[in-house]
Amino acid sequence: MARKISFPVVLFLALFAVFAGASTQEATAQTYRFTSVDVDGNQRIETGTILTYAGIARGETVSAGELNAAYQRIVASGLFESVTIEPRGNLLSITVEEYPTISRIAFEGNKRLKDEDLSGFIESSPRQVFNPAKAERDAQIIVEAYKENGRVAARVNPRIIRRSDNRVDLVFEIFEGNKIEVQRIGFVGNRAYSDRRLRRVVQSKQAGLLRAFIARDTFIEDRLEFDKQVLRDFYAARGYVDFRVTGVNAELARERDTYFITFNIQEGQQFRFGEITTISEIPEVDAAEYQAALKIGEGGIYSPTKIENSIARMERLGVRQGVDFLRVEPRITRNDRDLTLDVEFAIVRGPRVFVERIDIEGNTTTLDRVIRRQFDTVEGDPFNPREIRQAAERIRALGYFENADVDAREGSRPDQVVIDVDVEEQPTGSLSFGASFSSSAGLGISVGLSERNFLGRGQRLSAGVTAGADSINYNIDFAEPAFLGRDVEFGLNFGYIETDDDDALYDTTIGTFRPRLTFPVSENGRLTVLYSARYSDMNDYNPPAGGASGILTRETSLGGRFASGLGYEYTYDTRRTGLNPNAGVLLSFGQEFYGLGGDVEYIKSSARIVGQTRVLNEEVTLRATFEGGALTFMGSDRSRAVDRFGGQIIRGFEPNGIGPTETNGTNVEHLGGDYFAALKLDAEFPLGLPDEYGLTGGAFYDVGAIWDVNTAGATGALASTNFEARHVVGLSLIWQSPFGPLRFNWSTPIEKEPTDRTQNFDVSIQTEF
Repeated sequence: MARKISFPVVLFLALFAVFAGASTQEATAQTYRFTSVDVDGNQRIETGTILTYAGIARGETVSAGELNAAYQRIVASGLFESVTIEPRGNLLSITVEEYPTISRIAFEGNKRLKDEDLSGFIESSPRQVFNPAKAERDAQIIVEAYKENGRVAARVNPRIIRRSDNRVDLVFEIFEGNKIEVQRIGFVGNRAYSDRRLRRVVQSKQAGLLRAFIARDTFIEDRLEFDKQVLRDFYAARGYVDFRVTGVNAELARERDTYFITFNIQEGQQFRFGEITTISEIPEVDAAEYQAALKIGEGGIYSPTKIENSIARMERLGVRQGVDFLRVEPRITRNDRDLTLDVEFAIVRGPRVFVERIDIEGNTTTLDRVIRRQFDTVEGDPFNPREIRQAAERIRALGYFENADVDAREGSRPDQVVIDVDVEEQPTGSLSFGASFSSSAGLGISVGLSERNFLGRGQRLSAGVTAGADSINYNIDFAEPAFLGRDVEFGLNFGYIETDDDDALYDTTIGTFRPRLTFPVSENGRLTVLYSARYSDMNDYNPPAGGASGILTRETSLGGRFASGLGYEYTYDTRRTGLNPNAGVLLSFGQEFYGLGGDVEYIKSSARIVGQTRVLNEEVTLRATFEGGALTFMGSDRSRAVDRFGGQIIRGFEPNGIGPTETNGTNVEHLGGDYFAALKLDAEFPLGLPDEYGLTGGAFYDVGAIWDVNTAGATGALASTNFEARHVVGLSLIWQSPFGPLRFNWSTPIEKEPTDRTQNFDVSIQTEF
């Protein structure tokens, strides 16, 4: 029985047949088959290369979609300014217009960044095919370079100038804009330390009067991350274990020429050390012996640096005792009630992992061995992460590299690691020129050359010449910090000074040669042993009309004398360990024993002690300095003026303005002395001025004396030959200038001798402790 088909079904089948037929015709209409392909317009690019990009073979059937894909591939090659694909029956016509070749690249409008610097940033280069997309990327790269220099408003537009033979000049038009300075740096949430103290910690600086010389007042966004880290380190070293930087706001002023930076911080509470104990989980290790090696005690301000130094001290003791894979784990218990942290040093056996090798990359100048000697670990040694971190810090502290990354990764076996060191070199040499003028010495010039990484060997070399109207001074110094591959510094110093001044009392010639060896003798102490050869001559004594000094007359008649001897100097510096960020002590004592050949026999002794601390939330710096020296001549030998101490040992008096004198008629001659001693007490404090001025105040109290002199040949009255202390008080203005910290001193002697030459005002370079 035949079944009836309903009308809706018939309608559906009819519509389906219509659309299916239409689709078949359309598919058939969009299919192409070419027996030949014609390429036109290409001059430099081979036809075969264009056909390869198109990917259409003769006689191959292709759809409209495949034809469009061929077009896109040719365009994506970046070689053509325009592309046209046109089917003509069995012929496929491809017409192209090649991009021009770059003849030259120029930069216009740039002053702050040099052409050679900008050329190193961009991808485009002469004799390459011009690519608009690449030129736009290059423009953006240049903009980013200017942002790194604080010019966030910089704009760069790439332009082309067409030349013959399908060549163009690519010109980057640069609008540098002004530097965006940091107008103000503020802190929110700080209670223990003032904004002024914290501004000295961060690397970013406020714009000030010296903005033309100081680049740190330029806003650089990446610098803020470093500022956050140094703030964390600053507070952590002072016991604030909960310190956090909750945010940094950098707001651009409405005029878009300055930034206002605000650090939001949470200080937390200051913690101190509680109970300090040591336990051992290694049977053969005595915990009491390691406890005795600790240098921290209960009640001191907590500092991660002290913990790290204690761990290093214990692990070094383990190495000396031959305990392999010894590790020290600090286990800290927090006591919020009394704000203390109990520290338990646990001596444990670390994992048996060895250093397979140390790979160094990026050092184009510095030799591998200079970097390797910063590691206490060598290939095959047990792996100690703490030692690797310390080695990384030592590599960065060399100052040879702009960036230095040290990482550990798994080696060829699970129990081995490979240390990767990736460095980026930076310039380490400097050439300096200087000029000076004074009413007494006239015009002077100086030229200096300094290299901190000589020939990439880590050696230091400096040479300088200072010449004036009546004097010349040569100095050369060389140092090899790892003599014979050990922690021993070998150095050589040569100096030559010659004066020939018609206005001076006498002329001098002094030459010195001093080789030395310096090596550590303790954690904070270093010892230097040296040989010293010294030639000195004073001649052409020219006294004023008032009368001649019998002592100087006799000493200038002796001619040149040669001295040869051995010496030593011991230096103790607590800043090496950094146990106290607010205080430190520097002590040095040395002697030179002359008489190893030569014309004279004597001993020269010198000592220096400096102690410094910060008080009143580190706003005020207190410093005490003691210096002293002694010349002890043997037998019939006597000192001369060129040997004796006679400089400016305390403020308030001219150089060679105190000490023994000989008076003949109206002429008073300062002779210098065989002994000197000086005590200087300094206080430095803020003046309440804006930080950007770089001005702080100071007050000082100096006590000092120069005494004892060879009186042979004296014809006049002698004075101040015995110890007679001079006392001086004064105020200072300290300016952090672009040429270095300058100190302006106003002095008032409160105890002096009649023959002294006072100096109520002087300018000096501020010495940093």
